[in-house]
Amino acid sequence: MVVKFFALFPRLQRRHPARTTLLLVLLMLTLPWAGAALAAPKIDSWTTSKGTRVLFVPSPGLPMVDIRVVFDAGSARDGAHPGLALLTNSLLTEAAGPWSADELAERMEFVGAELSNSALRDMAWVSIRSLTDPKVLEVSLETLAAVLAKPAFIPKDFERMRESILASLKREQENPGDIAQKAFYQAVYGDHPYAGNPTGTAESVKALTPQQAQAFHRDYYVAANAVLAMVGDLSAEQARQIAEQVTVDLPRGKPAPVLPEPKPLSAPVVKHIEHPSSQTHIYLGQPGMKRGDTDYFPLYVGNHVFGGSGLVSILSGEVREKRGLSYSVYSYFMPMRQLGPFQMGAQTRNSQAAEAIKVMRETLDRYREQGPSAEELQASQRNISGGFPLSIASNKKIVEYLAMIGFYQLPLDYLDTLVSKVEAVTSEQVRESFRRRLDAERLVLITVGQQGDGAQTASKQ
Repeated sequence: MVVKFFALFPRLQRRHPARTTLLLVLLMLTLPWAGAALAAPKIDSWTTSKGTRVLFVPSPGLPMVDIRVVFDAGSARDGAHPGLALLTNSLLTEAAGPWSADELAERMEFVGAELSNSALRDMAWVSIRSLTDPKVLEVSLETLAAVLAKPAFIPKDFERMRESILASLKREQENPGDIAQKAFYQAVYGDHPYAGNPTGTAESVKALTPQQAQAFHRDYYVAANAVLAMVGDLSAEQARQIAEQVTVDLPRGKPAPVLPEPKPLSAPVVKHIEHPSSQTHIYLGQPGMKRGDTDYFPLYVGNHVFGGSGLVSILSGEVREKRGLSYSVYSYFMPMRQLGPFQMGAQTRNSQAAEAIKVMRETLDRYREQGPSAEELQASQRNISGGFPLSIASNKKIVEYLAMIGFYQLPLDYLDTLVSKVEAVTSEQVRESFRRRLDAERLVLITVGQQGDGAQTASKQ
């Protein structure tokens, strides 16, 4: 396939110059030599005249630039209107400036650029990938600036996106995994902003208006509430000019208010939701840790041993290998601006759910008391350290790291020191952090499935 592409390159270049060049660059990124230089990149940072923090890594050699603009405008800012953050973000690329949704798409396609956007609980973002050819880049940057600062919020686009989200919600209502995930966050976070589903509810989304989306954009899509991450074949001066150009039309505004801390669970929560499925979905967990947490690396490395390393994890060994209770069982910490969840998950036959839950609980209890063995810890440290170069082996991956570092205000040497901090974790630190941060007596247990063969999974809803 590679040989065929290069054979056709001259003809394709004449017909679609920008698109063909982008394809060539993307192809080069996938070839073996593309990952030759895997040292952690050095990050340059400054603040624009409007108050946007910028993180930039030069990447000479390939004529491309990746830009991600992140706003503190996730669903945690929905307030009394669940789904508003997602709907607002979805509308940014529907129509902006003088261009309709179709015209925006045509502009990107004509120059071979990629435009994407999304929203989660903590954040919302817009990303662009473009060639650095001046004519191509000018179109890409002009489009990005309009999408960020001048979305049109046309009523027909609003209705179309609302219907799309409602269709997604309907599918989620039929998916036991989605049902369990929503119930898990509600039980873990109660009245905290993290409790809501980013997609909202059918009732809340139907009640949203274009005026609410405009107000949300006006409040949160402002320069002082944004972080701009950029990686590409640019000089420092070019990067500074681009950052100013992209944010010039954003109001200065102010950062979003600090989110409250989640309340600790006062008691265990057990909830079963009946669903006509052949398997039971099991979620166990509680509030875990946040970005920049003092226990981040012991918990991160420790969870890799416990349930984050796939089939070789302790949890998989106990639940899957020894007892055959589940094909896939896992655990993870989801660090966010405030305490994100620690979650254990599995799927098993309805009749085996009670046994699977018992084993998962016992395995966590034992791990909290004993921690990992020296051999288990070293194996996970080698696995994390060995895989790290691949996680920064492309501009796209680096720009995502930069956005995370900037948004969560992590130190600029985060990537430089990550491997050494992973390797410095001890078994005792893992044991102490798991015992201190996870209370086995106050776990949330959510099960979704059928209570078959008399097996009791959790109290019925």
